[in-house]
Amino acid sequence: MKTPLAGPNFGSYAADEVSWLLTDLSEVALEADAASRERDIQSGRAHYAESLPIEYQPNPAYRALFAEVLTDTAARLATAVGVVTELVLAERGHDICLVSLARAGTPIGILMRRWAARHHGLQLPHYAVSIVRDRGIDTAALQYLSTHHDPASVVFVDGWTGKGAITRELTAALRAHEAETGVHFNPDLAVLADPGDCVRTYGTRDDFLIASACLNSTVSGLISRTVLNRRLIGRDDFHGAKFYRELAADDRSGTFLDTVSARFDDVFAAAAAESAALMSTDRTPGWAGLATVEQIRRDYGITTTNFVKPGIGETTRVLLRRLPRHIIVRDPDAPEHRHIRLLAAERGVPISCNPGLAYACVGLIDDVAQ
Repeated sequence: MKTPLAGPNFGSYAADEVSWLLTDLSEVALEADAASRERDIQSGRAHYAESLPIEYQPNPAYRALFAEVLTDTAARLATAVGVVTELVLAERGHDICLVSLARAGTPIGILMRRWAARHHGLQLPHYAVSIVRDRGIDTAALQYLSTHHDPASVVFVDGWTGKGAITRELTAALRAHEAETGVHFNPDLAVLADPGDCVRTYGTRDDFLIASACLNSTVSGLISRTVLNRRLIGRDDFHGAKFYRELAADDRSGTFLDTVSARFDDVFAAAAAESAALMSTDRTPGWAGLATVEQIRRDYGITTTNFVKPGIGETTRVLLRRLPRHIIVRDPDAPEHRHIRLLAAERGVPISCNPGLAYACVGLIDDVAQ
């Protein structure tokens, strides 16, 4: 059986913070420019997980904005980390194993692990695994987890929800895995923010700025998006990813974690009270985000909801690594999407305002086939 990867040989996170159930593809040329990559994906010639976008490197103004945003939002982020971690511990017990969905989930899983250590004295195992839309979760990673841990103890973690595509992908993939192997994993996904209203375990349902969404690998342990390319990954291999060692000088992964963790004591009482209040409420997902996405698709004449990316996190991703067509914001001057406005201006992407938007913002991907 394959063994996990860990820092400093793979990624900039300390080895005890996360074990990566991934295959190291650092020496493989996988990057393609956004335009050609988008054409291949939209035409069906390639799946998005078979290649990687070229890593966006922010200019000094954007880096300065990231630092400012992180300082401004650290307490709110810490509170959300506390709320979701307290919910998980209350409902799933203390003998759990955190499994983050790489890569957006990884810094959140580390923060949850730090909260559990700080306030409950726990040293939780934490892994990062790959899940790919339309391809499912890494079954080799699931096999590793079920061999080394009680599957009932596994708690899947992600950063945020958009319209719930990964939530649905996880549920379907785990159901298929159980049908094939008889091994049951709980599909309940724990996220920091659930603006899409599609999970029951969350730190907040507000669409607010999570600073780790502002950058790519330089706030995610210098690890790329995950790759599932069958020319490189065998059936029994973990999905792959690259370690961008050459970006070490710009790495803000530790800074992000330490800045948020430093506020844990300040927000403990508020987070504990909020999680206790949530425990007594009905948190059944209403999937309100899907209705919003479908309405936007119709209003803008978009052929598929795959081109509609709702929420601050997903809109940021559109600007960082896709071909953006248009950005819609609820409040044109809201501080939580200052970085989005900066990126849009840099790339010449138009922005319009819709005060009735269910999300703080929505990113539309250009349909290059039209």
